[in-house]
Amino acid sequence: MAERLSDKQQKILEFLQDFIHEKDYPPSIRDIQNGCGISSTSVVDYNLKRLEEKSLIRRDREVSRAIELLAAGGKRARTIRVPVVGTIAAGQPIPMPPETLTLDAYDDVVEVTESQTRGRVDVFALRVSGDSMIDALIDDGDIVLMEPTRSCDDGDMVAVWLKDENETTLKKFFHEGERVRLQPMNTRLDPIYTPSSNVEVQGRVLAAIRNW
Repeated sequence: MAERLSDKQQKILEFLQDFIHEKDYPPSIRDIQNGCGISSTSVVDYNLKRLEEKSLIRRDREVSRAIELLAAGGKRARTIRVPVVGTIAAGQPIPMPPETLTLDAYDDVVEVTESQTRGRVDVFALRVSGDSMIDALIDDGDIVLMEPTRSCDDGDMVAVWLKDENETTLKKFFHEGERVRLQPMNTRLDPIYTPSSNVEVQGRVLAAIRNW
């Protein structure tokens, strides 16, 4: 079984994917340090070496910004087109009517790698409005990749449909007896409490694409 990526390595890999997708060129070591909040460039270099050993990236140390994303086995990473189906509030809930999740039905799509979708099928994307998930590194204007699901575990970050309000919101989900706590990841904001019967889970967050 392949060695699991550390949290720092996963964060660097997702940063590389997002940066290259947005700018069409690789980041510098300093870009990675600043973008991932890492203490030093030597720590960045160490984790890049580990990603090389896992055949997830290729580097040319003689050339600045020469980092190439690879898929497992040393091949170029294959990209997947994912539909952006709408906007979801990460502050207060806003309406988002459910629609058929087919690629041809949407003009707005993003290209992502298989590692970002974690091999899931029927992945869809939502644009985030608001800053209530900022402590989870999801800010206004970012895109979240979602796995369709009707159930979740406590602590999962999910998009939920609030039936009575006819609205959706992006929050961390916690069961509390006959009610649900929808927890923002922003210390300035209060959680939303609602009866379990009022909540329908629509998707779980797989990854976020930063709006650099």
